[in-house]
Amino acid sequence: MDDLTRSIRFYEKVFGFRIISDFGKRGCAMQAGNRQVLLLFKKGGSLGKETPHDGQGELHLAFAISAAELDNWEAWLAKNQIAVEEKRRWELGGTSLYFRDPDRHLLEVVTPGVWSIY
Repeated sequence: MDDLTRSIRFYEKVFGFRIISDFGKRGCAMQAGNRQVLLLFKKGGSLGKETPHDGQGELHLAFAISAAELDNWEAWLAKNQIAVEEKRRWELGGTSLYFRDPDRHLLEVVTPGVWSIY
């Protein structure tokens, strides 16, 4: 993350995630569902430390939603001026919405029927 505070605010606002562990200026852990955790690290914040937590480039993350939530997600993203880059219906019947976070990571919300296991 280039701007950790901005990223935290984005994930709190868009997904409702909350911080469950604060790593100070390095980053934080956010609760992303019942048993899921999203780790946010400031870009370069772990360099020089004995830890492999620093990363480079844009990432792609997918979050599961119910099919009934899809319309609400589209409306929420539009209301918050977050552009949907693509809406795709998959062969198994699921739908994906793709959009970007402030650091240009590709985010996807997916309904059941995207993969054989979901």
